[in-house]
Amino acid sequence: MVFRSKIDAYFVKFISIILVILGIAVLFPLFVDDKLSFVEISALLSILIVVIAFILWPIFTTKYVFKQQHLVVKGGFFRSRIPYEEITRVNQTTDIFTGYRILTSKDAIEIFYQSGVFGSVKISPADKQLFITELKKRCPRATIRLEK
Repeated sequence: MVFRSKIDAYFVKFISIILVILGIAVLFPLFVDDKLSFVEISALLSILIVVIAFILWPIFTTKYVFKQQHLVVKGGFFRSRIPYEEITRVNQTTDIFTGYRILTSKDAIEIFYQSGVFGSVKISPADKQLFITELKKRCPRATIRLEK
């Protein structure tokens, strides 16, 4: 079963601001130096396109997949495989700037598990209730606390 990540307006605004700042920083030389060669302009534009692609790629590929023995959390080049028996606790969270996170929304949950380097991962499934229902089936011993 595959769940896509929820993308909220807060996250879109945050990423948009980052992209505008990066765009200004990379394209600034085009406006102050009128003697740039075609190669230099092409290099600046290529850098900008690559940086934007690396920022947007995880956003559009973030998903959470229930496999037979584990939960797979994917976002860009980040991937985690979390065995169901190692999941100990699930809490609701709005703290999306700290810890290990593969999410695109402030409406998130944090999954605590034993083998994780950080001990938990923050995710934001679009259909949170259905995701939690499926997680409860696969992790009956996990403590799940969500605020209504």
